Amino acid sequence: MTRKVRTRIAPSPTGFLHLGTARTALFSWAYARHFGGEFVLRIEDTDVARSTQDSVDQILASMNWLGLGYDEGPIYQMQRLERYNTVIAQMLAAGTAYHCYCTPQELDEMREAQRARGEKTHYDGRWRPAPGKVLPVAPEGVPPVVRFCNPPDGEVTWNDLVKGPITISNREIDDLIIVRPDGVPTYNFCVVVDDWDMNISHVFRGDEHVNNTPWQINIFNALGAPLPLFGHVPVILGDDGQKLSKRRGAVSVTAYEEAGYLPEAMLNYLARLGWSHGDEELFSREQLVQWFDGEHLSKSPAQWDPAKLNWVNANYIKVIDEVRLTQLVEAQLVRRGIEAGKGDRLQRLCALFKDRCATTVELADWIGMYFVDVHASAEDLTAHLTDAVRPALKTLCGKLDAVEWTRAAIGVAIKETLAAHSLKMPQLAQAARVLVCGRAQTPSLDAVLELFSRETVLLRLQRA
Repeated sequence: MTRKVRTRIAPSPTGFLHLGTARTALFSWAYARHFGGEFVLRIEDTDVARSTQDSVDQILASMNWLGLGYDEGPIYQMQRLERYNTVIAQMLAAGTAYHCYCTPQELDEMREAQRARGEKTHYDGRWRPAPGKVLPVAPEGVPPVVRFCNPPDGEVTWNDLVKGPITISNREIDDLIIVRPDGVPTYNFCVVVDDWDMNISHVFRGDEHVNNTPWQINIFNALGAPLPLFGHVPVILGDDGQKLSKRRGAVSVTAYEEAGYLPEAMLNYLARLGWSHGDEELFSREQLVQWFDGEHLSKSPAQWDPAKLNWVNANYIKVIDEVRLTQLVEAQLVRRGIEAGKGDRLQRLCALFKDRCATTVELADWIGMYFVDVHASAEDLTAHLTDAVRPALKTLCGKLDAVEWTRAAIGVAIKETLAAHSLKMPQLAQAARVLVCGRAQTPSLDAVLELFSRETVLLRLQRA
């Protein structure tokens, strides 16, 4: 292909941007960036009854969070009705489209009769003009639809960028409705005119659109418009083996932001759902653009794996800029009504606990104990707060009341307490953790205690 590479993503604002559409957007964006092309955002809002501004806002927020910048858009289909009507008029005049006055009841009766004869159900062409054919009289009060004159014979063939050659007989598809009775054009028509007008060269989309492609190719041909290349990406399957979708358990992209995932980690993970570059699991946005040439897209469905996403995100949390990580965790704390205060304390806390966390929510869970009171479970108290260790906790409390409040001095106080009571580190450390942190496992006790205020540590140890 010698055309300039122009890709697009065209979500419907009838709900949130879900993961499958986000992945398709990522593939389209990366392909355009790889070839120095352009990426277009189009909002397909012709489903007027179900489209909402809230959905549009969420789509835009999701694209922004993922960093999928677009060169044109957002372009709204409902703002292009005049253009669609012009093309429809041209098709009616050229005989590649026609008015159909069938009522819903007539269509139901048509399908029932076809089923009774063991035939495939499809529109029988009763209003389609033909040489020598006498059409019924147009009924009064019945607003017509406009149907596309699909070629009655022959085949539609395209070389899919993902699936390879696909051929579908024109006898398998009927005369598609391209304008509804209310005058609003339908998806399969609008998408063709849009891709034509916007010079879209490559279309990546979910493979649920494979069945739409023959109609669209035939409409492109009827309009004399250049065909884009199509690539139909297999679906993403959920934990239950069923397709992730707005109606089946899919979570919005922005929900993952709220759940503490990093956009670069989500982008990395989504890219690996149905695409690979050797054995690379972790890679930057720049590497993705460098590598993504449309090859190595899987023909098989991808499996959504929350554990793998957590692993990817944990790796990014370990290397993220500390200032940015602190800001993200601070936002999580604010959602809980916790003010972290001034100074570098929160940044030091993030550095101490980040290796234990897969998300910034988990990191905020750890750090919360520094700002709100915590209490251990009865099981932990029983297991670790024994009669043998209580005197040692009292000794430790006295020593910590007098030392310089540094990690080194706190560490010395702990060692002196262990020696004085002939205890091993786990006995004292776990009891202290349970009282101060509300849990038995933490990083090194001296490092953890240093970042509390002395007053908080003493107050919580005295609960022994």
